[in-house]
Amino acid sequence: MSTDGRPYAVALDGANLALPMRGKAGLRQRLARLYADTYDGEVASQSALADAMTVLEGIADADDPVPVSLRVGSAPAGGIVVDLGTADGRAVTVTETGWEVVERSPVLFRRSGAMGPMPTPHLDGDGLAKLHALLNMDAPTFRQLAAWLVAAWIPHIPHPVLTFKGEQGTGKSKTAEMVVNLIDPSPASKRSQPRDIKAWAAQAFNSWALCLDNVSTIPPWLSDTLCKAVTGDGIVDRALYTDDDVVVLTFRRVLAMTTIDAGALAGDLAERLLMLDLQLIEEDRRRTEEELNAAFEAVRPAVLGALFDLLACVLAVLPSIKLDTLPRMADFARVLAAVDQVMDWHTLDDYLATSANVATDALEGDPFGAAIAALVDRDGEWCGTAAQLLDALPIPGLVRPQGWPKDATRAGGRVKRLAPLLRSIGITVDDTQRSRDRHRHKLLILSRAPDAQQPASASEQASLWPEVAPIGQARTPPDQP
Repeated sequence: MSTDGRPYAVALDGANLALPMRGKAGLRQRLARLYADTYDGEVASQSALADAMTVLEGIADADDPVPVSLRVGSAPAGGIVVDLGTADGRAVTVTETGWEVVERSPVLFRRSGAMGPMPTPHLDGDGLAKLHALLNMDAPTFRQLAAWLVAAWIPHIPHPVLTFKGEQGTGKSKTAEMVVNLIDPSPASKRSQPRDIKAWAAQAFNSWALCLDNVSTIPPWLSDTLCKAVTGDGIVDRALYTDDDVVVLTFRRVLAMTTIDAGALAGDLAERLLMLDLQLIEEDRRRTEEELNAAFEAVRPAVLGALFDLLACVLAVLPSIKLDTLPRMADFARVLAAVDQVMDWHTLDDYLATSANVATDALEGDPFGAAIAALVDRDGEWCGTAAQLLDALPIPGLVRPQGWPKDATRAGGRVKRLAPLLRSIGITVDDTQRSRDRHRHKLLILSRAPDAQQPASASEQASLWPEVAPIGQARTPPDQP
């Protein structure tokens, strides 16, 4: 039984793969074939197979749950294991000392119909250069992409949403397809925006990496869902044809998307993006789809070998990486710093600079947030209730734009959600104060952030945490010498 409550079976003398018991594929299908092979082509009845599955599910339920991974997992002895997706169950194990292809994975993996096989990686010395030759991006942009690809195989950290931005003719969709097929090949490497959360859950549960293609606008529910998929999400739903049984879908995924207008991506999602601009492809350098596919398949084993080699080096130095300040995607920032140390690059600085630009673009694409920024720029500081803020902000064009708050309650919530973006352009939001009259209304204080060169002193800034001795070190009680 997996940790999400799904029963599986594992062959004792075969690949270390978890075969699902529910549904017609998996164990049920293999038992039907085994029965036919054993009894000279006779076919087992559906009722007999259903009864067998029920008994086997009861056997699985008698033991404690065990983790089941999809494409990428953490080895019990340390390191990272990547499932090649081949029928023989081979995998790549990566540790701080290097990587190798093993015949039987030390991690229990499950498969899905959305997964495709990966070629056997090998080293030839210039795998990253071969990949760069297929992509229309400058060196700093490609280095950020290479670092993101390495981080995509580290399963226990959040990964920013890789976003390819560019005008028509920059090859966004093809680039995203190649990138996703490097880390998690799939027959459907590019997906359309899901229509609802159930459709999204089905896609995310069955793929380690997903790409949403040609994103123009993202509804609020999908923006929140993508944010949760970056940091880790769980969905509980009613099991099919039952009243009280439920199924649990838990996942943390590696996401990518392509877009023309970055201003359409606002809110918390903007802080979880790695935005890469693609350059326009000149007409004399364009290649056909067939040529690109052939070139990509030819270099893919070498690219994989180079990426696994870089991942091993990152795992070796990552424990020693200490950053003075941590951005929102702190774990990913440490991976970038490790890549910079290994390769002598500057991906972390480039990522931080790009993130600041993305936040600014996202704020400009939000009429309400842009109006707040203009108000603070004009007045320097503003204090009042959410209702007073609505009255103070002029509606652009005298027509309420889509998403403009309709009342004070929604306005207060929007300001709270816009606070990180406003902070990125130097505007602080304080909603901890109350009015001094008998109504005790919550106040919003919008002001320019103090100069970063004049940090608050220790006496002026109270600590958020009490001072205690480290774990395992006893303290002398105050009433004893």
